[in-house]
Amino acid sequence: MTDGVQQPAPRRLWPLWTVLVVVVLLLGCGLPAALVVGAVREAGGRATLGRAGATAADDPATAVARGLSDRMTAQLQRQSTALLGGDRASFLAVADPAAHLDLRRRFAALRALRVTVWRAEPSGLPVPVVGRPGEWRLLVRFQYCFVAPGCRPSPVLIGTRWRENGDQPRLVALEESKSAETGTRPWEISELAVAVGARTVVATTLALRGKLPGLLAQAEAAARVADTYAVTGSTPDRYRIFYAGRTEWQRWYGGGRPQWTGGYAVTVGGGHHEVVLNADGLTSSGADDLLRHELTHAASLPERGYPGKTTWWLVEGLAEFAGSGGQPVDRYEGLAEVRKLVRGGWDGRLEGVTPADDAPAERVGGSYGVGYLAVRHLVDRFGPERLLTFFKAVVHERKTPDAAAEQAFGEQWSTLHDECVAYVRATVA
Repeated sequence: MTDGVQQPAPRRLWPLWTVLVVVVLLLGCGLPAALVVGAVREAGGRATLGRAGATAADDPATAVARGLSDRMTAQLQRQSTALLGGDRASFLAVADPAAHLDLRRRFAALRALRVTVWRAEPSGLPVPVVGRPGEWRLLVRFQYCFVAPGCRPSPVLIGTRWRENGDQPRLVALEESKSAETGTRPWEISELAVAVGARTVVATTLALRGKLPGLLAQAEAAARVADTYAVTGSTPDRYRIFYAGRTEWQRWYGGGRPQWTGGYAVTVGGGHHEVVLNADGLTSSGADDLLRHELTHAASLPERGYPGKTTWWLVEGLAEFAGSGGQPVDRYEGLAEVRKLVRGGWDGRLEGVTPADDAPAERVGGSYGVGYLAVRHLVDRFGPERLLTFFKAVVHERKTPDAAAEQAFGEQWSTLHDECVAYVRATVA
C-alpha cells in the first residue's frame, strides 16, 4: 500500500460480500535508474526495444552483462512482435522446449484477451542464477493493453530466466509476478475463455466458459451505469472483468480473500482497474449489483487510490448507491445490519464507520449500509451531479470535506454530516 491507499472492508452481497482492494502498482519498481538498460517505444502496434550503450567505465563483468542484455532484448523484441502478430511459432522459437507449455498457455490467454500493446522493457542488468552455470535472470517490465489499441498500458514486473546460447540466448522460464501490490495476473497462470463487448471484456476459466454470454450481457448493462460515475469525465476504455473459479480465486491477484468476499477491484496501473468476481456461490441475479458496484469503483476512483479510512464511507457509499440500481431505500438489503450497528453503540461519525479488517460480516454490512444511506441522502437533496462534484473534490483532489462541501453544495459540512447521520438513524428506526 502506498500514498495513503487503504484496503476497505468487504460489502454484503446475498450470502457473499465484496471487498474493494484499491492497490497502486508502483510504476517505478525495479532496480535503480542507472542500471536500467532497456528503452522501449511503440510503433504502429509493434513493440520495439533499444538499449543504453555500454560505457567506457564498465568493468568486465558489467560489460558481459550488458552484452547479454542486448541479446536478451533482441529476443524479447522478436517475441513481442510475434505475440502482437498472432505468430505462435515465432513466439515459442526464442524459448527452450521445456518452457513451451507455459508459453503456449500465456500466448493463448493474451490473444483471447485481444492484446493490442505488449512492451517488454528490461529492468536492470541480468544476474547469474546461483547453482546453474550459464543461466541468467533478468527482470522485465511488461506493459499491456487489451482490446483498445491506444490505451495507457498497465505494467507488470516479471522475472525471466535465460540460458546462454551464443548470439541468441534461450528463454528458460517466465516467472509469476508476485508483487505485494497486485499479485499474479490471471493470464499468467490460467487458460482463459473470453468474451468482448462494447464496454467490457470478460474472462473466465475454460470450465466456466458457458457462463460467458450471460456474464457479458450483465457486464455491459453494469458498464452503462458505471460510466455515469466517471467523475473526471473520462470513462475506462474497457472494463476488465475476471470470473474466478474456486481454485483461481485462491491464486489470481494473490488470493487470500476472506470466505465471504464476492468480488473486488484492483488497480493495476495505467489508469486501469481489473475486477474479479467469485463464482463460488454467486447467483446470476446477485452478479448484477456486484458488477455495478465494482465497475463504479473502476470508473470513479483515481489511479493512485483514495485518501484513507476517513473517506471510506464516501467511496463505498457511492458504489453501493450505483449497485442498488435505483431501487427504493426500503428495499436495500443491508438495512437490518445498519439497524444493528446503529443500535449497537455507533458513535454517529461517518469518518469512523470503516470496519476493522477482522470485523464480523454483520458489522461490515452495517458499515456499507451507512455509507449507502449517507450518499443516498446527499443525492436526494442535491442531485447526482453535485454529489459527484463533492466526491471528486474529496477523493481525487484530496480536499477536506469542509472545503468540498462549500464547493459542491454551498453549505457547511458539519451541518450536512449531521443531516446524513440523522437520515441513517431515521431510516432504520
